[in-house]
Amino acid sequence: MSKTSNLPVSPARSRGKRRAASAAGAAMVVAALLATGVTAGQAGAATTGAATTGGGTTAGARPAVLTAPARAQLLRDADTAKAATAKALGLGAKEKLVVKDVVKDADGTVHTRYERTYDGLPVLGGDLVVHTSPRGTVKGVTKAVKATIAVPSTTAEVTPASAARAAVKRARADDARHATADGAPRKVIWAAGGKPVLAYDTVVGGVQKDGTPNRLHVITDAATGEKLYEYQGIETGSGTSQYSGTVELGTAKDGSGYTLTDADRGGHRTTDLKGAESGEGAAFTDDDDTWGTGKADDPQTAAVDAHYGAALTWDYYKNVHGRDGIAGDGKGAYSRVHYGHGYVNAFWDDSCFCMTYGDGQDDKAPLTSIDVAAHEMTHGVTSATAGLEYSGESGGLNEATSDIFAAAVEFNAKNASDPGDYLVGEKIDINGDGTPLRYMDKPSKDGGSADNWSDGVGDLDVHYSSGVANHFFYLLSEGSGAKEVGGVKYDSPTADGSKVEGIGRDKAEKIWFKALTTYFTSTTDYHAAREATLKAASDLYGADSAEYKGVNSAWAGVNVTP
Repeated sequence: MSKTSNLPVSPARSRGKRRAASAAGAAMVVAALLATGVTAGQAGAATTGAATTGGGTTAGARPAVLTAPARAQLLRDADTAKAATAKALGLGAKEKLVVKDVVKDADGTVHTRYERTYDGLPVLGGDLVVHTSPRGTVKGVTKAVKATIAVPSTTAEVTPASAARAAVKRARADDARHATADGAPRKVIWAAGGKPVLAYDTVVGGVQKDGTPNRLHVITDAATGEKLYEYQGIETGSGTSQYSGTVELGTAKDGSGYTLTDADRGGHRTTDLKGAESGEGAAFTDDDDTWGTGKADDPQTAAVDAHYGAALTWDYYKNVHGRDGIAGDGKGAYSRVHYGHGYVNAFWDDSCFCMTYGDGQDDKAPLTSIDVAAHEMTHGVTSATAGLEYSGESGGLNEATSDIFAAAVEFNAKNASDPGDYLVGEKIDINGDGTPLRYMDKPSKDGGSADNWSDGVGDLDVHYSSGVANHFFYLLSEGSGAKEVGGVKYDSPTADGSKVEGIGRDKAEKIWFKALTTYFTSTTDYHAAREATLKAASDLYGADSAEYKGVNSAWAGVNVTP
């Protein structure tokens, strides 16, 4: 499934021993599942008796740094055990698990994320996470949907051609240009709506009205032809380049010159599209390894900023959260600059595992600032973990996650030319008056974002419904009321007029990351996000901690209550 996002913003004997150990481990997990009788919605309880760090963090709950081979072995173990795991979970005979991701905590707790199939068909909204203790007992299972996966028949009454025509018509209604179905619709089980339904997933290509590539997924009932859901596979955002001064770049020797290829960060590379809207782009080369002039008329300048932003983001996730690359496998993505002409946006696309940047209005302001790069790469992290659907409240949480970690990367970078703040796109004069694209302390200051949760917030564009989580993160980090942080003045209200005490941004980041990677699923909404972050705070700091209470207070401050 393609996703794109932009800003608006050994010897044989040894191998045999390892295989035997893996099989034994799989059997232990299955036995534990059977013994505990795990059901949907059970929480991963805080580890008791765990050591804490000097800062109060439960050390064992922090993510472990996994090497690529270690992660790959965990994935193989899970794959070996998947059939027995499905049986132990009580899944039906037609259901199978597909291993997607694995996260291991420092104390040995493992969180394995699975997708699901039914009679060979993908189940959209069927994802789940199994939380296993260091001793191999299961602490809980988090499911995207609690309903039993079953449909009366997998024979469709609506033809694929009919579903495709309807999907293309829907895309054209959104003013998409050159809208055509990207291949035949795939038959799926749509479970994200609560009741499983046989459906078609049609992906419509072309170009959105602002020039962004189109990957519109239209979910159609295979019995009636009725549209059940739609979401955009290209996750979007807007901004222009803010140069970060003289910076160090990871480059590689190539013949007599150099290329923008960062061997220290999974081989991440930056390429030049030269105005094209497809392809990998051409390699940037330089004879003396001195890149760019700091001016937009030098094509290398945008590449410098994009390459630098990608390096900062890689380093942040590895050094702060122990994640080795976007997908956690140590492999670099790549960045493409100079997309199209006059394109005022940037986006992440799963299909190419890449970030793409436009050159802005009149091709004079490339969208390659630190926070834009971090925002786009974070869409890739979200896709590789929770897979939050890019529509409704889950879409708002997807966008907010990118804003939250964009701010975190910016603070972590400590770049004097672009210091950290709680403003989104503050260096990109997208409004023409010097104001930022979004505000985390009071999201409604942008004229469209929601400060607090309400019944209709999921009906907003995801860049506006994201305001609820952005506001929560600010309150959790800094607290409510007027204050100045890093030279920037903020004044954050609360929905109920209550006073919220911040727990500090470093702790808030860790809580959100743990919730994202271990408790969020594709269908998580704001109330489920509240429960997930409370679980994460309990894991990390304890259920009686100030941090746990802070999470509870911050959600109340944005009207997300039990």
